[in-house]
Amino acid sequence: MTENNEYVPNVVALEVLEKNGVNIERLKELITKGVGAEFTTYYYYTILRMHCTGLDGEGIKEIVEDARIEDRNHFEAMVPRLYELGGSLPRDIRDFATQAGCPDAYLPENWKDLTSIMKVLLEAEQCAIRSWGEVCDMTGGKDPRTFDIAQRIMQEEIEHEAWFIELLSKRPSGHFRRNFPGQSPYTSGAGGLSHL
Repeated sequence: MTENNEYVPNVVALEVLEKNGVNIERLKELITKGVGAEFTTYYYYTILRMHCTGLDGEGIKEIVEDARIEDRNHFEAMVPRLYELGGSLPRDIRDFATQAGCPDAYLPENWKDLTSIMKVLLEAEQCAIRSWGEVCDMTGGKDPRTFDIAQRIMQEEIEHEAWFIELLSKRPSGHFRRNFPGQSPYTSGAGGLSHL
């Protein structure tokens, strides 16, 4: 019991992680940065998608939409784990956006050039791969629950990178049409929103 007669249970799951060598405070920090990046990327991808115009832009819009909604799903999949670990989201959205682990995916000044937009998209996906890769490295063999969610997110981020590399370099990729926008084939079962 605490001073307020509030019961605070011992969290065995956290004890096990500490015993396994997980720095829980650092892990919460990395997850908060990662979900911050996913949330802000969702916002910026909305803007980038709207600026994919013309005949060429129409073909790219659907791919940007898949990545955009899947990034939102990544946020939804990992936030519950953050709270299970005793973390939380910042109360102020401005603080949340500022601490995000990846730079903002700003609309380029030359937004009429689709190549400029795709470069922004590619850089955002590559940052996400690095971010979730760090979480996977920290939790692999030590925290199966966080590792599972992070590696599922990584599966989709790696696909997103391949899509934008294909569009920029004309090299073949494994991109396939989703059954519906934002299908999230890897994270929909990890707490994400499979489709709204």
